[in-house]
Amino acid sequence: MPASPHPHDELLAHLTRTTPLAPGEAARVIAEVLAYFSESTEEYVRRRHGELQARGLTNERIFARLGAELDARRVAAPQLSTRQLRRIVYG
Repeated sequence: MPASPHPHDELLAHLTRTTPLAPGEAARVIAEVLAYFSESTEEYVRRRHGELQARGLTNERIFARLGAELDARRVAAPQLSTRQLRRIVYG
């Protein structure tokens, strides 16, 4: 029985052709990237807030940075105010 095709065969072939990654490694990279970009805006904001807070940044700096990061996401998130970002984090 043949193995089922990878849902992103073309990308998998491209990565194995253009990088030193083996097919299994390339498949894991693809899965990680897809998981990263499948986060909702709320999940992303909460995760990044925690990461940046753990680095010792203040909320003022964190929320400014989050606003800029959201603008640069591959699938653009809606523009959120500082108040909206705070609501996502703190409810």
